[in-house]
Amino acid sequence: MSDEPADDQAPEEATTATAPEAEALTEAVAVAVADDPDTHRFECRSCGFVYDPGEGIRKLGVEAGTPFSAMDPLSFRCPVCRSSIKAFKDIGPRNKPSGFEENLGYGLGVNQLTPGQKNVLIFGGFALAFAFFLSLYSLR
Repeated sequence: MSDEPADDQAPEEATTATAPEAEALTEAVAVAVADDPDTHRFECRSCGFVYDPGEGIRKLGVEAGTPFSAMDPLSFRCPVCRSSIKAFKDIGPRNKPSGFEENLGYGLGVNQLTPGQKNVLIFGGFALAFAFFLSLYSLR
């Protein structure tokens, strides 16, 4: 009987030991994706067009998943302003917080939000304020 509890404890210890390893592996994969330049978006400095490799460019026949480095520098042109590939700059991965790295710790955590999250916060606030404004008509 004393052997059975020891066997029961060993799988529990193995389970708890693998959970932090799984979290560390997930974080390592996220960092690797952020460091992979093939997943970065590129912005045209002339017109502001953003090339996202996850979306591609349907207008030019560039399939989703095509990294910017695979574009032909001689024939690729911006689909909006026709600028060359030299006009594009790397703006990082899609889910990267916007702003300067040294400022991300300030602003009550708002500086760590992605641009999409900031848009939801801003326009959601406008929608809520508009709803409150319309609710004033119910007062008599």
